[in-house]
Amino acid sequence: MITLESDRLIFRFPEVHEDARCSLGFRRTLRIPDDGKDYPLPPGLGNFPLRHLDDYARRLPESWLRRGGAIFPMRQAEAMWIGFGFGFGYGNYPCAVKVAAGKICAVTGDPWADRLNTDPQDYLALPDQPWLDGYCVEKGVIRQFVAMPLGEGHTAEEQLTGAAQHGGLQFFVCPMKRERYEALAARRDGVLESPAPMAELLHSPGPAMGLAPGGRMKQEIYDDPHGLDAWDQRHARRCFVTIVNSAQWLDIAGERPPTEPLGAKDYTEAGLPWFDYYDGDRKARSGAPKLAGLTSVVAAKRRDGAGVIENESVDVSRIVRLRAADANRVREYRVDGQAHGART
Repeated sequence: MITLESDRLIFRFPEVHEDARCSLGFRRTLRIPDDGKDYPLPPGLGNFPLRHLDDYARRLPESWLRRGGAIFPMRQAEAMWIGFGFGFGYGNYPCAVKVAAGKICAVTGDPWADRLNTDPQDYLALPDQPWLDGYCVEKGVIRQFVAMPLGEGHTAEEQLTGAAQHGGLQFFVCPMKRERYEALAARRDGVLESPAPMAELLHSPGPAMGLAPGGRMKQEIYDDPHGLDAWDQRHARRCFVTIVNSAQWLDIAGERPPTEPLGAKDYTEAGLPWFDYYDGDRKARSGAPKLAGLTSVVAAKRRDGAGVIENESVDVSRIVRLRAADANRVREYRVDGQAHGART
């Protein structure tokens, strides 16, 4: 089953194992400059508000209702990252997660398929992968997820398919097979702890948002250490997450979206931290050639002579080093300057 709790998607697989569960959160963050530099990890600034799409059935197009799932707001050119949570009682059970934006795999650049593949690997193995910030373009480098309206040609979906059809995010989540999990837990000697109907359509809200490639960031996408056979694809869960802009969110949900985050320059000049994550025990995957050839938002606007979004370079000096052995892997900072104790 899939539930929505505290602005997170919770995937549970009780038919596989009572502990088989994981969570996904959509984290507000700084949009890093798109200046050719490889930046460290920006902080999390809290979750975007996440709601059941069916709760707003009277205000949404029929095509949105058919795909169901969840919905959240992003401002144009705002950035986000996906945190895979294993605290808060969500357990430590290994899961494989396939992530697509506009039905384009964020790891390989291939079209969406309802299965896991290994040639090349098109999914993330949790809990080894604590987060995903964007499209995997090179070994150890991603291009940040940046929200842009469908129809302007900026999203990865439009650049690779020529169509502005889907937008949003798509997830395919598989738990580890029960027997593999129990064998793994035994080998680790206990290290793994258990822990709406269609309605009248009032109006069309306009095109949804998609995710375009932004600035470059240092982030490794790790090889699956367990192998394809470890994952129980018979009991996979799928979910579509729709993204709308701030004006649409006010109209649809009747609530204002979160305030716009600080710019990277203001945040850095205030002496607030960026982050670096390293797991020397894991092998990082190479980037996807299809994704490496994408044009970033800033580059496209410069090419087209359009107004360029704020993109001033910053010199990052305060970097918090995180390691896989860190118990909390905290990557969070509130705008008021008080650090959270939240995990990924």
